[in-house]
Amino acid sequence: MTIAVKNLFADLPAGGSGEDILSLFENPNVKITRVVSHSYSSQAGFWYDQADDEWVIVLRGQATVEFASGEFIEMTEGDCLTIERHVKHRVARTSEETIWLAVHAT
Repeated sequence: MTIAVKNLFADLPAGGSGEDILSLFENPNVKITRVVSHSYSSQAGFWYDQADDEWVIVLRGQATVEFASGEFIEMTEGDCLTIERHVKHRVARTSEETIWLAVHAT
C-alpha cells in the first residue's frame, strides 16, 4: 500500500466556462468529488434529482444554488449545505472560479 498526500488545489483545470469533476474517493456508500466551476450555471430547466444525499462545501469562490421550491442559497468560501436525496436543485451561478467539495452518501 502506498500512502500519499494530495492537495485539493493542485492540478486545477485552466479557466474558461463549465465544470470539471474529479473523483477523490469512492466506495459503495460514499463518493467524494472535487468540482471546479468556471462562471457556471446549470442549463435552463435542468434540475438535479439525485438518489443520494449530498453535502457540499465551497472551498474557494462563490455560488448560488437554486431549489425547485423557489429558494436561492448564496454560498461563499467555507459555507456548506446538505441537500437531501430527491430534492430538486440546480446551480444558478458561480464565480469565475469556484472550487467545491461534494460528498454523496447512500
